[in-house]
Amino acid sequence: MSSRRKARKRALDILFAADLRQESLTEALEAEAARAASEPDREASWLYAREIVDGVLDNGVVIDETIETHARGWTIARMPAVDRAILRMGTWELLYNPDVPSSVVVSEAVELATSLSTDDSPTFINGVLGAIAAAPR
Repeated sequence: MSSRRKARKRALDILFAADLRQESLTEALEAEAARAASEPDREASWLYAREIVDGVLDNGVVIDETIETHARGWTIARMPAVDRAILRMGTWELLYNPDVPSSVVVSEAVELATSLSTDDSPTFINGVLGAIAAAPR
């Protein structure tokens, strides 16, 4: 598994846990940073995971508005927590990380949804992120 793929999974875990526990992303990130300090062999995945979570934290309002704009009839609150976390992460990568091709972002998000969420989630996430990727910026 590539370090970016591991980082996405790690970022997803942080985003999901914070949402589920109803704690701030800042608190969740600090807790994960403390864990990461004791796991130097996982540093490669930690750096990009932190970049993703920091990006979602810094741009959360725009990210959520973008998701809701392209999720046709779905509010962020109605989405399963895993889907919310995957979409936030994917939207950050699409909007704020030009180093990652859109097709990779969408593919990785769909793969995470396939293994971690509902049967309908991969199609939903593919549609939303695909629409965001295709939208003019």
